[in-house]
Amino acid sequence: MQDNKVQIKVLAYFLKITTKVHEQSEVKGVSMWQSAIVRGAGGGCHRVCNKEWSNIIKTLPLLHTLRIHTSEGPNRNHQKGAGVNVFDRQSKLLQRERAARNPDVAVFDYLKEEVGYRLSERILDIKRELKTGLDLGCGRGHVAKNITDVELSHLYMSDFSPSMLEAAQVPQGIGCTKVVIDEEREFPLESDSLDLVISNLNLHWVNNLPGCLREVQRVLKNDGVFLASMFGGDTLFELRSSLVLAELEREGGFSAHISPFTEIRDVGTLLNQCGFTMLTIDVDEITVGFPTMFELLWDLQGMAENNAGVNRKPHLHRNTLLAASAIYQEMYGKSEGIPATFQIIYMIGWKPDPKQKLNQAERGSGQISLKDLHKLDDLIQEQGMEGRIKFMKDLENDEEKK
Repeated sequence: MQDNKVQIKVLAYFLKITTKVHEQSEVKGVSMWQSAIVRGAGGGCHRVCNKEWSNIIKTLPLLHTLRIHTSEGPNRNHQKGAGVNVFDRQSKLLQRERAARNPDVAVFDYLKEEVGYRLSERILDIKRELKTGLDLGCGRGHVAKNITDVELSHLYMSDFSPSMLEAAQVPQGIGCTKVVIDEEREFPLESDSLDLVISNLNLHWVNNLPGCLREVQRVLKNDGVFLASMFGGDTLFELRSSLVLAELEREGGFSAHISPFTEIRDVGTLLNQCGFTMLTIDVDEITVGFPTMFELLWDLQGMAENNAGVNRKPHLHRNTLLAASAIYQEMYGKSEGIPATFQIIYMIGWKPDPKQKLNQAERGSGQISLKDLHKLDDLIQEQGMEGRIKFMKDLENDEEKK
């Protein structure tokens, strides 16, 4: 009953906003999306045109989640905590199968190749022995082929699309086993068996993300590490707002054409709840240029990143697409084309080891005073690196005497 009241309040708020903006547009004697173009061309618009349009666009993910379905039927999620489905996993499987079988699939790998390379560099920063790893949702091997410098003895490569997994490139000099794994089901791997789990731009299509992370935590050994990248909430904000404005003007309402993404403020809480510690989370933005909006849509389909929401609209009218393309160009376009922003969230989490207990030092037990640190710079300037080494050795000797 309480959920129904929340839905009614949100819908009422949404209708109030749209009515207010529509009345303002009629008073000015121009259409809604035309007035958006005029305001956007003035240079004072960033992402959305004004407060009213901002409120409309912010309600998009919320309205989308109000219509999510429970997990029933043969594709029911068997992980702990599964309750609702936001994404149609069967449709996403078909999209990935079609993309993998495309003869020109390599043309659309540029984004995942770049993010996969950046993620693989972070593995080199881990200064510990890694013997066995898992590439979860490996795609075409965008990360695996770049980890040849890591001293792994065996790597499991997994994807829930058999065709995508078959096309995945394996790293040289590392034993590999390919296995089909659905991220929404229990992993066919033993508990405490892996030193490393990596995932590149894959987790944003998982309905039960907490359940998937708990499975990752289960298969990791104590003091094992989890590295992942996923799209953040500001991904494709230009396309999202353009489609919203165009659909409101041409059809009198809008649907969710861009899937909801995880916000960075929620990632840390989610990892902590799933048992990970010593978290490192950072964000990067990659902007890709396109001639028009239609080339962007074509590339998203080639990447298998097109919409797979449960309640997605099956058809988008031609007039709406043309209007969205015009709005995109006016609001965000440049002389050479349009930009598309991809926000990438990188995360690192460790499975705690009960044997490694950190005991807090007693207050006042420090042996080195911070007021002596200024001497270090003076010694380096006067005596170079030898003076710094001498200073550190003197500190160690003083500590031993005490």
